[in-house]
Amino acid sequence: MTRQIDESPWWKGAVIYQIYPRSYQDTNGDGVGDLPGIAQRLDYIASLGVDGIWISPFFTSPMRDFGYDVADYCDVDPLFGDLQAFDVLLQKAHGLGLKVIIDQVYAHTSDDHAWFENSRQSRQSEYSDWYVWKDPKPDGTPPTNWQSVFGGAGWTWDARRQQYYMHNFLASQPQLNLHNPAVQEALLKVARFWLDRGVDGFRLDAINFSMFDPEFRDNPARKPTGVVTRPFDLQLHVHNQSHPDIPKFLERLRAVMNEYGAIFSVAEVAGPRPLEEMRAFTEGDSRLSSAYNFDFLYARDLTVARVRKAQEAWMGASGEGWPSWAFSNHDAPRCVTRWANGADRHRFAKLTNTLLLCLRGNPILYQGEELGLAQAEIPFERLQDPEAIANWPLTLGRDGARTPMPWQNKALSLGFSTAEPWLPFGVDHAEDAVDAQDADDASVLNFTRQMIRLRHEVPALKTGLLRFRDTAEPLLSFERFCDGRILRCVFNLGIEDVALPPEEVDGVQKVLVSSGYDCAHVGTLPGHSFFIAEVS
Repeated sequence: MTRQIDESPWWKGAVIYQIYPRSYQDTNGDGVGDLPGIAQRLDYIASLGVDGIWISPFFTSPMRDFGYDVADYCDVDPLFGDLQAFDVLLQKAHGLGLKVIIDQVYAHTSDDHAWFENSRQSRQSEYSDWYVWKDPKPDGTPPTNWQSVFGGAGWTWDARRQQYYMHNFLASQPQLNLHNPAVQEALLKVARFWLDRGVDGFRLDAINFSMFDPEFRDNPARKPTGVVTRPFDLQLHVHNQSHPDIPKFLERLRAVMNEYGAIFSVAEVAGPRPLEEMRAFTEGDSRLSSAYNFDFLYARDLTVARVRKAQEAWMGASGEGWPSWAFSNHDAPRCVTRWANGADRHRFAKLTNTLLLCLRGNPILYQGEELGLAQAEIPFERLQDPEAIANWPLTLGRDGARTPMPWQNKALSLGFSTAEPWLPFGVDHAEDAVDAQDADDASVLNFTRQMIRLRHEVPALKTGLLRFRDTAEPLLSFERFCDGRILRCVFNLGIEDVALPPEEVDGVQKVLVSSGYDCAHVGTLPGHSFFIAEVS
């Protein structure tokens, strides 16, 4: 059989490594990570075998939402360095063969942004309609019942304008009016600024929050399930977000990116029914490269049904977009803490990392996930995240996933800084430090490197098609195939041993990688064990 030449763009099937810059490496002794710190650790990142890095926001910001409240889209916050430091990082990354993807926050800015400071001064200002302003109801209450993600009304009164302004998140994150063509032009200019510097892609934060219903209709009620920590969860969000004109703006953005070659773009799509929006944002060749949602990020457990439901929505139909997958990130508690249920964490981390790397799409590996880091428990007095503080103690919060990287097992601040870190380490993070795992051939770190290498070596894993096999909980089995080569991926997602049906080993020619699986005892697959095999 003649091997087909892969003409896919670099990003299709690429492994992306997410970096939360506050917590990666501090080089100036202030307890906060910075851009020079990321540059310093790029050799380590390259050793993982990943294709690129996604750096969470490092732009000028008052840091009320830790960079997702942007005060200047085209500059670096002094906390992280400056534009020259970013250019050095970019040059070194490219020299190591790593692509660089950065966040773009187009739904809102900081209230410190010059655009908003001008907009709030007067209804006649040049920027008057750059944000979402509305008169109060006759009784003085907000214009709609829309609620903020972080709690409370999605409107704040501003005495200067004698109007309410809209915000889907913190009151200090006013909503941009993306229905305004001038706002779109300004954001496209921002994209060009970073593309001209040489970035290779964008991750679009909360992009389905970027347009609202211009008729300002109230959201309908939603029946609560479980404990309610915020009024936001008591509504169906059909009017404060997800406007059907969002894809039209994405087409304009894609046209700009196309001028610069194979630029990767991935949308974050939050909400209870994200699939329709993900498809709309990525379909065809005129919109975004990819999108991911919270199928796994907030899931309380890892089941065969959950994996199948998520992946079966992206099986390669004509015109279908390309998915991305994340099990952990800066917004969600670490998956090993949510899913391991007291099992051996390192063994379980090998399973979750391998499964992530075997799904059809782009795996996004969050810093520390390659180490199997657990969610840190942060005492109330050390919390930084406004959402965690507001909902204490009903949620795990985001701070426990944002703790600093542990680099050296015995060093001060585990090699992250010479000062007290901005967040404390987890109690077991020292034993999981990079230097300790680097020296252990059986570590989660080295196993993850092996898996990433296998994904690159076998096109079936990187860009091939996927078909599920008929198995029952907790046994997950699917095949990846391309150019006549078939790989069978079999996982026991449960903690107990399961009988391995004979058909799961039928046709197996060679086991390429495994964990906890004894080829001599093919009738049993122990808890949280798996294997990937080539089959005829």
